[in-house]
Amino acid sequence: MTDQSTPKAAAAPASSPTRPEAGQAGASGGTGVSRRRLLGTAGATGLVLGAAGAAVGYTSAPAGATPLTALGAGRAAFHVKHQPGITDPLQACGHLIAFDLAPGAGRKEAAALLRRWSDTAERLMAGEPAAHGDTDVARDAGPSSLTVTFGFGRTFFDRTGLQKQRPAALDPLPDFSSDRLDKARSNGDLWVQIGADDALVAFHALRAVQKDAGAAARVRWQMNGFNRSPGATAHPMTARNLMGQVDGTNNPKPHDADFDQRIFVPAESRPAWMANGSYAVVRRIRMLLDDWEKLPLTQQENVIGRRKSDGAPLSGGTETTAMDLEKTGRDGSYVVPVNAHARITRPDQNGGAAMLRRPFSYHDGFAADGTPDAGLLFICWQADPLRGFVPVQRKLDRGDALSQFIRHEASGLFAVPGGAGKGEYVGQRLLEG
Repeated sequence: MTDQSTPKAAAAPASSPTRPEAGQAGASGGTGVSRRRLLGTAGATGLVLGAAGAAVGYTSAPAGATPLTALGAGRAAFHVKHQPGITDPLQACGHLIAFDLAPGAGRKEAAALLRRWSDTAERLMAGEPAAHGDTDVARDAGPSSLTVTFGFGRTFFDRTGLQKQRPAALDPLPDFSSDRLDKARSNGDLWVQIGADDALVAFHALRAVQKDAGAAARVRWQMNGFNRSPGATAHPMTARNLMGQVDGTNNPKPHDADFDQRIFVPAESRPAWMANGSYAVVRRIRMLLDDWEKLPLTQQENVIGRRKSDGAPLSGGTETTAMDLEKTGRDGSYVVPVNAHARITRPDQNGGAAMLRRPFSYHDGFAADGTPDAGLLFICWQADPLRGFVPVQRKLDRGDALSQFIRHEASGLFAVPGGAGKGEYVGQRLLEG
């Protein structure tokens, strides 16, 4: 967890819950009218989804049918410069799943799998059924802002004979003092991130991806997450985590002048197949909520360095007011404690290191003693993890007040190539280069 978290556009106003589109052009998986008949919804919701309109179901809707709400009509494009699911607004439901290639499977089988996965992702993100064996789970729903994102782990290159194409940025992450890592739920040859604003749409995609793996790959681990639903708040606001804290104030914004250079691999990069891609660090961070919730409000705020009510820094102002790290109280001590999480994670306290955090919360039940297994599926994006995640986590390791209330239980690092061009599949430039 850091103070540079999820994009601010996590929710839309209740009066206009429309989700912004993430690159309309080229999103449809084919020509003509899809089986999910597309109807315009501008009159009902104010959302215009291009000439095709908004997806409303697998079969043609009768004239005068009530169009989908904006929640179901939200649609992200598959064929984009950067893969979907990185800069898109947070979705309400998420699934993370890692695969290992099956024994005997190599480069040829991996290429066929990525081609299948890309075709399925394009179809489902456009609100269409999978090409083969669709389960009908999402039959009545629109795309619901579904995104499917693919990445490669370090071991993928060994299994496919592509070691020379493995980026140096995939070198193993160092050990950290807060790590209690379960190797069975860490890393993997292939990684898929799924997000949607409807739980059935998200599960539909998860099941399709798993079925498409066939004999080529087997599931290594899988995790489920959630966020606040779009439109659940009276106005757009930064997300909250399961500690009740506003979490995401200082996330890099796409309009920042240095956003691309911090988050995405430059076009002239080496290896060339990673151009316009990014690196995802994935951590399952368990929150020790029983201990946290025993703290008085003032102590919770001192641990974070921000007010719990509105996310404003303890030095004063509103959520977006710059934190005054030199401000002191009557006793001469810093108003924002020296070990406060928000102080330690600031880019200007870490040589400019920054990452785009796009996490999901999770809850996996209760232990026999009632202790909740809950926390954060931490996902951060950066052009180079050795300049993004690693220096910040090292700094946290040396004295973050929050560290006694969290435990890192799983970890993964994945190379996520740029988006696939029309007619391409994700990773084609690596596997066929």
